[in-house]
Amino acid sequence: MVYIHLAEGFEEVEALTIVDVLRRAGIDVKTVSVSGSRTVNGTHGIPVGSDLLFEEADYGACEMIVLPGGLPGATNLGEHQGLTDQIKAFAASGKKVAAICAAPMVLAQCGILDGREATIYPGMEEHLAGAVPTGANVTVCGNIITGRGPALAMEFALALTEELAGAEVRKQVAEGLLFD
Repeated sequence: MVYIHLAEGFEEVEALTIVDVLRRAGIDVKTVSVSGSRTVNGTHGIPVGSDLLFEEADYGACEMIVLPGGLPGATNLGEHQGLTDQIKAFAASGKKVAAICAAPMVLAQCGILDGREATIYPGMEEHLAGAVPTGANVTVCGNIITGRGPALAMEFALALTEELAGAEVRKQVAEGLLFD
């Protein structure tokens, strides 16, 4: 199970691309609202219905936490104590944590990027305290996966697919999407 977390002001293209690509790969993925409401508004005013409220999520059955970016979405994710506690626990136990665009700043806030390579939306590198910024489109460093931004959502989602289901499944999904 993969949980993609939605907070008010999330980046729609990142969140929904990840859901779509992972489901094409046959990966069980659910959107989780941290806003207290099933309907969460993206940064561009698009309302999205989440599968679960944070309080309903079973993190014991979850193998990856994913944070889409967007502002103020990423800031709102970082202010949710229950989510930041889960991120810290996942990282400590070696479970996978992924964040794209502005959201890697939440991982840095949680202290899980110290000494690790990571990437973030260009110009936000100061929010990667403790990390080694790569500037790459997608950076995989152990159990932590980070991505730069909206135009790279497909590449990021395919990297998550490979981490969860292997290179062959990534290749099949990418071919079906006409992604080079």
